[in-house]
Amino acid sequence: MVFKQKITDFFKTVFPSTKFELLLFIIFITVYGVLGSFIALNYRIIFDDRIPWDAYFSFDNRAIVMTGGGFERHPLANYYFDWIREFAYLFSGSKKDETFRLVLAWCSNFAISLSLIQVYKYLKNIIAVPKKISVLIVFFFAFFATNILLSFTPETYTYTLFFLILFNYYAALKLKKEQKIPAAALTLAVVSVGGLTVTNAVKVYIPMLFEKNIFRNWKKLGQAFLRVLISVAVFALLFLNRLNFNYMNFFNKSGEQLEKFSKPRVTPVWDMISSWFFGGNILFPGFVMRDYHNKKGFEYKALFMDVYDSWIPYVFVAAVLLLVVWSYIKNFKNKFVQILMISFLVDIIIHCVLKFGLHTSYIYGGHFVFVFPLLIGWLFHSYRNSPKTVSFLYASLWVLFSFLVLNNIVRFQEFFDFLTAYYQ
Repeated sequence: MVFKQKITDFFKTVFPSTKFELLLFIIFITVYGVLGSFIALNYRIIFDDRIPWDAYFSFDNRAIVMTGGGFERHPLANYYFDWIREFAYLFSGSKKDETFRLVLAWCSNFAISLSLIQVYKYLKNIIAVPKKISVLIVFFFAFFATNILLSFTPETYTYTLFFLILFNYYAALKLKKEQKIPAAALTLAVVSVGGLTVTNAVKVYIPMLFEKNIFRNWKKLGQAFLRVLISVAVFALLFLNRLNFNYMNFFNKSGEQLEKFSKPRVTPVWDMISSWFFGGNILFPGFVMRDYHNKKGFEYKALFMDVYDSWIPYVFVAAVLLLVVWSYIKNFKNKFVQILMISFLVDIIIHCVLKFGLHTSYIYGGHFVFVFPLLIGWLFHSYRNSPKTVSFLYASLWVLFSFLVLNNIVRFQEFFDFLTAYYQ
């Protein structure tokens, strides 16, 4: 009976558990599904066997689907994408055709739609935000540039976004009940989250810092250390198995990647941070096109994000960040808010301080972009007894949402122009 209850709880946590959640899920999977299906059936941008990487916005679709990407950044992604690739082959008859692309797109669609449901569950069950506000926040999040792109893109970021939101919601449920995160759940989270992108593994351990009396009770601290040790051991064994236990190869490759992706660029650092790290994951900027070719000499066009070309998008980004910072200050003593912000800080250090991949930081949104809607939700919660402030925040979010929808729809049409010209 206990096992049966755990299975039931698992499905209720991961999937829509109410009629309204199911309705939201159907809306998201339908809209994203129409978009992804149209792109998959009419264009070859999602997967083209001739293009190794960077066809659009520096996503490595082909490399990720075929090999799971480089082991130095995606330690266990090959296991995961082997399943997805074989699943797609079942429908395409082992061909890499439009059916193959369609299945890949729908897998991404399913993951992103479930991610949005996780955000709604967090807003409803952890923060207790009223339904009309929760729905606005979720739809605001649904139109983020990251979610639109990842809804049809077979990449590690797509599934990292889902696993990170799911784990944050699960951990919040445990902390709310003053329970510890079990070793099995912790291990599964490290393998899934850290396995897809190694730097995210540290985020799995952040909620443990806020377990009740963990630093006041030696027994609890020892048990926590044992849980961490078990999860690290399982992760390490799986990873070393992929490397054939040649662990020095990981350190050598990691050094090369840090050197390659941390070189200074022509674009000012402040603009890369504002236009790409913060803004590009929410509000599409303009696009620039470049010429590329693979090792066999095949030439192709690639699309990248440009910095913002007017003051209005910068004001939009500043307004969103103001809400996030406001929420953090207002809820500074809230452990759930601290967990989200510390997790976000990991990415800020990696990309903005160490400048790793800052020139293409708009693709890393799957690692942190979910923090924005959740912190906005906490801001609403903190003013739940102040109707005037709630009304002001609600009206402000509607203005931001309206501009976001208009901008991203117009900009995405430019993406379709690019597909029509070069990827039919």
